[in-house]
Formats: sequence, structure tokens, C-alpha cells
Amino acid sequence: MTIEGNGIIEFSGTVLCGPAEEREGLWAVDGRLTFTRPGRQPGAVLDGWVLPGFVDAHCHIGLGPGGAVEEAVARAQAEADRDAGTLLVRDAGVPADTRWLGASPELPRIIRSGRHIARSRRYLRGLAEEIEPERLVEEVRKQARAGDGWVKLVGDWIDRSAGDLGPSFPAAVVKDAVAAAHDEGARVTAHCFAEDTIDDMLDAGIDCIEHATGLLPRHIPRLVEQGVPIVPTLVNIATFPDIARQAEAKFPRYAAHMLRLWERRHERIGEAFEAGVRIYAGTDAGSVIKHGRIADEILELCQAGLPAPAALDAACWSAREWLGAEGISEGAPADVVVCAEDPRQRPETAAALRHIVLGGAIIR
Repeated sequence: MTIEGNGIIEFSGTVLCGPAEEREGLWAVDGRLTFTRPGRQPGAVLDGWVLPGFVDAHCHIGLGPGGAVEEAVARAQAEADRDAGTLLVRDAGVPADTRWLGASPELPRIIRSGRHIARSRRYLRGLAEEIEPERLVEEVRKQARAGDGWVKLVGDWIDRSAGDLGPSFPAAVVKDAVAAAHDEGARVTAHCFAEDTIDDMLDAGIDCIEHATGLLPRHIPRLVEQGVPIVPTLVNIATFPDIARQAEAKFPRYAAHMLRLWERRHERIGEAFEAGVRIYAGTDAGSVIKHGRIADEILELCQAGLPAPAALDAACWSAREWLGAEGISEGAPADVVVCAEDPRQRPETAAALRHIVLGGAIIR
């Protein structure tokens, strides 16, 4: 991490303040962006296409396959995301208090969700606060107070007694829980693989849907009308065939269901985008997915039918606005990435960033 001696960086290329908004002339002065040329010469000049640092809207810094990880591992995860250009993370649930990461200016900013809330014995062991329905409202209030304005529910998981995906909690209880979170000033998002789970969450007034693999035509108008975005986590959904293979002998119905969901993954996202559903990029990095894969998720969104500018927007300008974070504007934190080519024309350039600047410090 390098902070130039006089605290000034000049960005000499094209500045993308939005997917269709270009301008010239940007500087970082003492960690803040400005469009006014400073009176001193810059300590560094960085050339290329400049855009705000990427957002991973579904990420688990501090989580490993067995639950919480050591602080050194969590730091390495955060550094891997940062070194891929992810400078803002919406945490989607970890079983440890990661607030200490926020005290490190050399790491991405994290907006935390507290701990996952799941049904007892209906999620990956060690990851969630596992409860029965009668405790859901109480636990949602607790996690709303523990996080940074978000609560994460596990909306469905395999119900071994039924041999397929099943809702974690009764719809009426979910509705009360979402209302409780809103009363605490928090938004609620939910892990949703199955079709009917999305109906329950929309009925409850949910604020976001994670994965949304069960998206059907009937859901799309409601998502648009209610203003509910989805975070598809396509690099995670790519693991569904492996999950199905492992489950097929014991749970054939579940395995077949997971394969069907995987087969439609691109089609459903393309349909949602065309209809005006807001889509944000998230990798689900954590227990299974490696950190630092935001460029892969952008490219997956392109495969799903999003034009390159829209796929970038899902991980950049609009994602920052949704989370209440600044992009490229006067006085904003100097958190930017620099591409060698126009990423709206060549989105693959996001996987080989020329420069990364965090808080006015040159990471690369």
C-alpha cells in the first residue's frame, strides 16, 4: 500500500462517473476526490479508464467452511477482495463480529448483516444462528442491532423429511420478522433457492432476494412494483451440478430440482433485467467460493444477457447508490479502480485492473 509523498494523485484518463457519464480531469487529494486541479504537482499520475471501486453485494469476509475463521484468515480474505478491485462489501452473514476490519483503512469497507438466521438443523453447520419459528422475530431484532442496517435470513434449505427444498419458516412469521427489522431501522435480505420461497418473501415485504434461482414469470412484476432487487451470485450457482451429484443417491428429488434451477440461471436473470428488475453483483465468496472473484461475476451477468455497461453498473455505480455509498463525486473518498481499456466495451478488462486506489492510497 503506497501513499504518495504529497498526497496527490492525478487520473489522466477518462473518468466514468456513471455507465454513460464521462468526464476528464480527476485528482485525489489527501484521500478525497476532486475535479479541481490542485495547486501542487501530483505525486503520481495514473492513466486509464477510471471508475468507482467495485461492490460485492453478497460476500462473507470472516467465514470459512466450518464457520468463523481466524483474524489473519479474515484479513487475507479482505485483501483478496481488495486486490480484485472490490472496495465495498455488503456482508451477507458471518458467525463472528468483524467490526474490527472496519478499523483498517487498507481494507475494503464492509456493511455488515450480523449472523445468518436459519431454521434449526436446516443449514450448513456452524454458520448460522439456528432457531425455531417462535424465536424468529426476537432473533431478527437482535441481528438488526448487531449489524450495519441489514439482516440475513435463510429462506429455504433442503428439508430432509421431504427430500427437497423447503421454506425455513412459516410465511406469517417471516412477515412479522421483516416488520420487526424495519422497526429497528434495518433492511432484510433472504437466501432463496426455491420458487415458492420468493412468493413468501415478497408477501412479507422483503428488501432484497439473494440467489433467486427459483425466479418465475409471476415474480417479475412484483419485484419491479415493490422495488426489490436480486443478487444472483452466479459464480456460486455454478456449483449446483456438483451439489446435485453429491445428493442424488439419497435425495433424488432435491438433486433434480437443483439441476433445473441451475439450467435456467442465465435465462431467468436475462428476463428479470429486460423487465426492469434491479440486479446487483455478488460472488457469495466465503465457505465455498474464493474471494476476489467480482470480475467473474460481472462476466457471468454478461452471459446472462446484461449489456456490459449494465453488468458493470451492477457492481459499481448503482450498487454504491443502493448501499448509500459515494461513487465518483466531489469530496468522495478516493476509492477507485483504473482499467486499461473501456470496460463498457471490454468487460474482461475488469479482471486485469491497471490500478487500484483505496482511500487515496495506491494498492496497485
